[in-house]
Amino acid sequence: MIIRKKIWPHTLSDFLSMTFILTIVPLIYWFELWVVLPAVYGFGSLSYTLNFLLGSFIMLNIVGNFTYIVFCDTSTGRDIMPISAANTKDGWRLCASCETLAPPRSWHCPTCNTCILKRDHHCIFTGCCIGHYNHRYFIMFLLYLFIATTYSFCFNNIFIWNRIHFEFPMSIIKIVFPLAIFVFGFDGSIDQFYLLLYIVSAVGMLYTGVLCIYHFGLMFNGNVANESNKKIHTYNLGFKQNIKEVLGEQWYLAWILPYINSQLPHNGVIWDTLNTWHYSNPKSK
Repeated sequence: MIIRKKIWPHTLSDFLSMTFILTIVPLIYWFELWVVLPAVYGFGSLSYTLNFLLGSFIMLNIVGNFTYIVFCDTSTGRDIMPISAANTKDGWRLCASCETLAPPRSWHCPTCNTCILKRDHHCIFTGCCIGHYNHRYFIMFLLYLFIATTYSFCFNNIFIWNRIHFEFPMSIIKIVFPLAIFVFGFDGSIDQFYLLLYIVSAVGMLYTGVLCIYHFGLMFNGNVANESNKKIHTYNLGFKQNIKEVLGEQWYLAWILPYINSQLPHNGVIWDTLNTWHYSNPKSK
């Protein structure tokens, strides 16, 4: 993996979003494993131990995939452009901002100020673009965030509603507007803070769930966001191959941990299209 030269967020919105993720993820991890689980199962029990290990495994994947997203350089500057192979019919073009040739499926990001190989989008929560070389980690980051928030939401329902005493209308206000606890106070207990974390996990579950549906749909169809918006289906190579294009040759292992090596079938510059893929792989027809 080639490391990005500038890993710090480029805008205030990126900085604030990254700060939120880097704060809320370990906070939720602490809350679920050191507050919720002991209250549900009790320290030292078999159920507590198994869920603690599972929660730590999920956390490892979230942190690992986030780290790879942020540090991985997926810009056009990481590769030597094969100028002799450049052909406008294949999608090559001159980027006016970078003043260099940009290969097919690459787009310029005004925030990162560079062209990104197979650019999907600029993610404010990681402060960088999602492209060819970190697409796998972004997909897995989303998946494990959704698993974590769903897992948390299930346990939090048991934990919270056994502790919170419902009072109308104040409880309604604090559930619908969780930040209202800072206006109306914590009622002399930490339960309102726990309620805030409960709301955050519920919103996170819904948000990441929608993102998973969208981005997994793009992956299964062989598209990135820019291509989907423009209704480009040139690179749809079939369900299984589309997964390999993102997760690599060892796609069946890549979801377990981000540290497992899974070689991508393309270099981010020269791509198979639907026609060339069927021609070179007759069994795929």
